Amino acid sequence: MRKRDHNIFANAASLLICGLLAGVVVAAAAFPAVAMSGLAAKAGAETFDRLPSELTVKRSPQMTYVYASDGKTLIATMYDENRRDVPLKDVSPLMQEAIIAAEDHTFRTHNGVDAKGIARAFIANNQAGTTQQGASTLTMQLVRMLIAYSATHPQDVVAATEDTNARKMREMKYALQLDKQMTKDEILERYLNIAPFGNGAYGVFAASQVYFGKHPRDLKIEEAALLAGMVKAPSAFDPTTKAGYPQAVIRRDYVIDNMVETKAITPEQAATAKAVKLKVKDKRTPNGCVATSKNHWGFFCDYFYRWWMEQETFGATTYDRERRLKSGGYQIVTTLDVKTQEAAYKNIQKRIKNNSKNALMLAGLEPGTGRVRALAVNRVFKLDDPDKPQNKISSNPAKAKKGIRGTYPNTTNPLMTGGNDINGYQFGSTFKMFTMVAALEKGYPLQYTIDTVSPYKSNYIVESGSPAACPGTNKYCPENAGRKGYGVQNMWAGFGRSINTYFVPLQERVGAANVVDVAKKLGIQFRAQSDANFANNRAAADDWGAFTLGVSSATPLEMANAYATLIADGKYCEPIPVQQIVDQDGKKLDIANPRCEQRIKTEAARAAVDAARCPVGDSSSTSKCSGSTVRAAHDSIRKPIMGKTGTTDSAKTAALIVGTKQIAVAGIIADPDWAQTSTHFSHDEVNPAVYETVRDAMKGKPSQQFTPPGNKIVNGDQRSIPDVTCRSINEARSRIEGAGFEAKVDSTPIDSPCPANTAAGTSPDGRTIKGGVVIIQISNGKGTPQPGTTVTPGRPGRGGAILPPPPD
Repeated sequence: MRKRDHNIFANAASLLICGLLAGVVVAAAAFPAVAMSGLAAKAGAETFDRLPSELTVKRSPQMTYVYASDGKTLIATMYDENRRDVPLKDVSPLMQEAIIAAEDHTFRTHNGVDAKGIARAFIANNQAGTTQQGASTLTMQLVRMLIAYSATHPQDVVAATEDTNARKMREMKYALQLDKQMTKDEILERYLNIAPFGNGAYGVFAASQVYFGKHPRDLKIEEAALLAGMVKAPSAFDPTTKAGYPQAVIRRDYVIDNMVETKAITPEQAATAKAVKLKVKDKRTPNGCVATSKNHWGFFCDYFYRWWMEQETFGATTYDRERRLKSGGYQIVTTLDVKTQEAAYKNIQKRIKNNSKNALMLAGLEPGTGRVRALAVNRVFKLDDPDKPQNKISSNPAKAKKGIRGTYPNTTNPLMTGGNDINGYQFGSTFKMFTMVAALEKGYPLQYTIDTVSPYKSNYIVESGSPAACPGTNKYCPENAGRKGYGVQNMWAGFGRSINTYFVPLQERVGAANVVDVAKKLGIQFRAQSDANFANNRAAADDWGAFTLGVSSATPLEMANAYATLIADGKYCEPIPVQQIVDQDGKKLDIANPRCEQRIKTEAARAAVDAARCPVGDSSSTSKCSGSTVRAAHDSIRKPIMGKTGTTDSAKTAALIVGTKQIAVAGIIADPDWAQTSTHFSHDEVNPAVYETVRDAMKGKPSQQFTPPGNKIVNGDQRSIPDVTCRSINEARSRIEGAGFEAKVDSTPIDSPCPANTAAGTSPDGRTIKGGVVIIQISNGKGTPQPGTTVTPGRPGRGGAILPPPPD
């Protein structure tokens, strides 16, 4: 304790001030020396009058609770101070009596200031020469804590707790004020909810949880006495430490004895309570995303936290937003669907474990709302222990040489959502969707045909001698798997079979910059600087020949939302992790509402979905699928689905996206620590993890059919193909191009009665879409006409016009 000034005049003035404030004339009269200090009395009274008449009271910090979408499953708690206010009716009467017995016997009878207590403390302390007794009532202590919590500057907190006469004078005036404004029960309730109990516990609810793992309504005598005794000095009376344990027991017994004195309990009850061996749990309340209910939920929790920190609604600065989250006492219902999240994690763990350098990442999102339903990966959300690290040396050779550890099994990196240095991963052919949407919006129908030769010599410029260049040129020269062409194909087949040489020429026709614009509209952010250099420069973007093959980086969440936007008829919804936020007053904040806007033409979106049913083994009455890359997806889910696989060069990643009307899931397997991994990934792990997660998420949900596209965007502007049978190749080409088609010549002759090296016919014949490809077939001259017929160029027929003999 601090030494007191023993000067008789100073002590007399101090007592006089106390007497003035408490209205206790008898206390002043009891000490004649007070009469020697009239000036001090006058000064004290004037200082008292200058105090603000009203105590500004701010709410004490409250813990925020973060729940899953069911509003019941707790994901995480977040707080600066572990506190949750409870009404007095939910606090055991024994706890109420224990705090009164420990701190203020006359609480229920004084007017906020205990005049007799002040006088008694003055006499005792003056005789002892040190501060041995205090005279602060529960109400005065509450005032002190309220002032500290209302402080806006650290110095104000110091002033609220420093041991000075000015502080005591302020406390007493405000205590008198509070006693007039609040009932005793209201004061006691506020005190119990604001008092510190040590070990990060503030308020009786947190204390009951930390030390006994129970609700304060269930506290027993010995438990209530322990907690009440700790308020005086939480560190000194900490029962969880070796030094504090015996002191806590002594203090507990002291409070129990005082409860007998206040007649709260009987001597027999006291004896029984003191005989109970003190047991405490030291159960610290989890705090933050590294302490979620399940460690694989931490990635979603972190996504929510990052989202919160970006919302200006919660404060002008990130500091303000974090303080509001951790002290605002919110009840937050997130979008995390426990069923989908658990399915995603289970399906990942079936294929790859947490200690692998390779990461299998899944993100699930609801079309039409943007609500994020799952974020899962084979990692543990935590910081690696620097003293006892679990993480392996990085797979990146440059980092490995420096002894830098990788992100497995422990990491707090936002692997599925992006941020910090996570730019995303190459999703390969799933990017063909952006080219298809751009083409559909430009008026190219699903029936639009392209001759899918392989390799294809494009007009895009690359470095001469590059592996991507046609031999001896500087032209980008993409190939199909196995270097084979597929002939003339429409969008359904091009997308279903993932034909590179359909989409590169389609991108040329549409304009690569327009394709990049579609990717932006669908939410791709181009975080990597190398990608941004193209994406933010239209001239550069228009020469980005390989963009349609997925050479840019994106995150699983971005890709899930891009496909979800198309499922929602082109309505883009910003990914959002919350669906309800309720403040301390029970008011719902509208910031949790979906944020959506129409970004893609409805018919274009519906047509894109129709084509996207082909790769996953599904189709509609409209679809004209011919080939798929993951038919097992539809066989497993057995509901209407759409989606697309993707693989990068050298199989450094493998990806799959699958969506229904209710959920879209994007998955990818990659090495987050080293994009240029030497591992060659297959779809054996990622594909089943994705479609089984969709299957599990859809259990119990009804099938919802996709809306089919209209005839115009399916078939386009159909035109008649000129008949060119038996005409020269040059004339045939001229006639076909003059009719608005793209003419190609099949160099392999076919049997035909037309003269050799003339046009045997076309494929297709009859009608096709305006601007479509028409293949001219070459005759070998070996076809035999029927007896009595002649071959006449330019007349209708299939594969050569065979006319009947003229009539007799």
